Amino acid sequence: MTPLAALWLPILLSAVLVFVVSSLIHMMTPWHKSDYPKVPNEDRVMDTIRGLGIPPGDYMMPRPTTREEMGSPAFQEKFKRGPVMVFTVMPPGPMSMRNNLINWFLYAVVVGVFAAYIAGRALAPGVAYLAVFRFVSATAFIGYALALWQMSIWYRRAWVTTIKATVDGLIYALLTAGVFGWLWPH
Repeated sequence: MTPLAALWLPILLSAVLVFVVSSLIHMMTPWHKSDYPKVPNEDRVMDTIRGLGIPPGDYMMPRPTTREEMGSPAFQEKFKRGPVMVFTVMPPGPMSMRNNLINWFLYAVVVGVFAAYIAGRALAPGVAYLAVFRFVSATAFIGYALALWQMSIWYRRAWVTTIKATVDGLIYALLTAGVFGWLWPH
């Protein structure tokens, strides 16, 4: 067993590395440019929605209020007519990535903490690089990628977007595992 406190350096360094590489992937490559296409008639749609005063939050439309309503002919017709949407309304105002980037870095730290915890419970100091790599990469991959699949399964997010994010998660997991394997205590 390796104590969590002995793994603070690989936790932080892997989070920094994931943060930098993810920034490069999103800013310097066209990999995610097609994830969210522009809505046709964007200005008209925005003007219409703005006039409704929908507060920031996550929404589904149409959405029944009861299970019985879901089976009603009126609701079925609404669903058939469309549009059918799952959407997020964000607060208006200047676009700032500061909070998103801070939260992303903290998330990378949390993934590193869980990877450290699981690998630390299973492995002693001084084990081989590959043993550390296996535990950490599997744990980090789960943290960075697998939960994203639910969005395609339940909310019909484009599978191509989920697959691209899964590849990103694999890259982040491998980077995390590499740092842990390199800095694992002896």
